[in-house]
Amino acid sequence: MLAHDKATARKCLVRAVYGDSAITVYQAYPKAIAERAVRAGTFVAPFKRERMTWIKPSFLWMMYRSGWASKPGQERVLAIEITREGFEWALGHAALSHFDHTLHPNERTWRSELRESPVRIQWDPERSITLEPLTARAIQVGLSGEAVDRYVDDWVTGITDITDFVHEVHSDVTKGRTAEAVSKLPAERYYPLPEEIRQRVRADG
Repeated sequence: MLAHDKATARKCLVRAVYGDSAITVYQAYPKAIAERAVRAGTFVAPFKRERMTWIKPSFLWMMYRSGWASKPGQERVLAIEITREGFEWALGHAALSHFDHTLHPNERTWRSELRESPVRIQWDPERSITLEPLTARAIQVGLSGEAVDRYVDDWVTGITDITDFVHEVHSDVTKGRTAEAVSKLPAERYYPLPEEIRQRVRADG
């Protein structure tokens, strides 16, 4: 169950489902992209490598973004297994989507880093089971250029269409079975980052 205690309530922490070698991230796509990706085990046309693609380790943030798999073009939610090595490469080559005076000496330096980095990091409010914003922050990782190629060709180890599961959890929520819905959530936990990467993405732990 996804939980945020008082100690981590206001922090930017990467929380995810992960094992020794892989981490789960989520994306939502239209049927044409999703079905081909599931069959191929990675992303193929009509997926476009030249566009930035955002991966999200937070299930509930994905639910917020896709409207529980109801928004146009986001009708299929995919759980994508990628290597932890790839995930950490992405964060290690990332630039923040916003200027941080504790990390950048000036805005010009930040903008230069943003242009040159193949990965963009954004922290947004985590979401509750009812999709209300929480004080904890969830990470989004935007991949472009070299990072997209690595993602598609090297990092992805499996793709599962979890849309039926998404609808099941949403049904529990809409019928007031909140506790049951929460009990079904993916078991996300704190993901420990190497100190250099943690500093680069401004994670709190």
